[in-house]
Amino acid sequence: MSNNLLKGKRGIIFGALDENSIAWKTAERVHEEGGTFVLTNAPVALRMGQINALAEKTGSQIIPADATSLEDLENLIEQSVEILGGKLDFVLHSIGMSINVRKGNAYSDQNYEWTQKGTDISAMSFHKVMQTLYKKDAMNKWGSIVALTYMAAQRVFPDYNDMADNKAYLESIARSFGYIFGKDKTVRVNTISQSPTPTTAGSGVKGFDGFIAYADKMAPLGNATALDCANYTVAMFSDLTRMVTLQNLFHDGGFSNMGVSNEVMEAFVKGSE
Repeated sequence: MSNNLLKGKRGIIFGALDENSIAWKTAERVHEEGGTFVLTNAPVALRMGQINALAEKTGSQIIPADATSLEDLENLIEQSVEILGGKLDFVLHSIGMSINVRKGNAYSDQNYEWTQKGTDISAMSFHKVMQTLYKKDAMNKWGSIVALTYMAAQRVFPDYNDMADNKAYLESIARSFGYIFGKDKTVRVNTISQSPTPTTAGSGVKGFDGFIAYADKMAPLGNATALDCANYTVAMFSDLTRMVTLQNLFHDGGFSNMGVSNEVMEAFVKGSE
């Protein structure tokens, strides 16, 4: 039964590709909690995904937008405010892509044009989204902007490749723009550092199944699921977290504070026998 945590709140959700994505689960949960929103993704991603089914289920409109294009973002935000009937209360940035990862280029053998493209999509787009929201004064007071990240921003996960750099940049943008948004507009900006999650985007990383299995053995609570992350995001959108901003919030079952677990030690010992 819904508690209507987001009743009367409206926003934009970037990145809902299919039912495995965190953005998709978040959209479903926001809808259940009484929030209304516009769904958006790049036109090519919309053709690949099943977002029409999500829009029908949640009574939402879809506005195609390339998050690296200021023109597209201006159109998206103007239309969203018009469709939803006023300024926005929440925005979810759930976008990430590395061409180097997709093409199998090692971190020590980057195609730098691809690297720049990945940085633009995965991190700079967050700055562009917030700059456009800021300049258009499109966020309500006490609004909440959230971007999804991963702990490779702080620690080495070799096959995560240049996406680790992108996530580090993303988190820095959240802090720097979050200060401005907080001081000038009373809007909070945070990132959620989620457990490795089996999504369409994550599955493109070499050895990702190993990431998932290792993190699950390390974390005292195990891995957080996409639905768990959606619930946490709803909490971050709600008025219950009004004073939380400039934070990188680890949502990973405790993995980020672990050195080693008994399960991992036992597996290591067995493997060396």
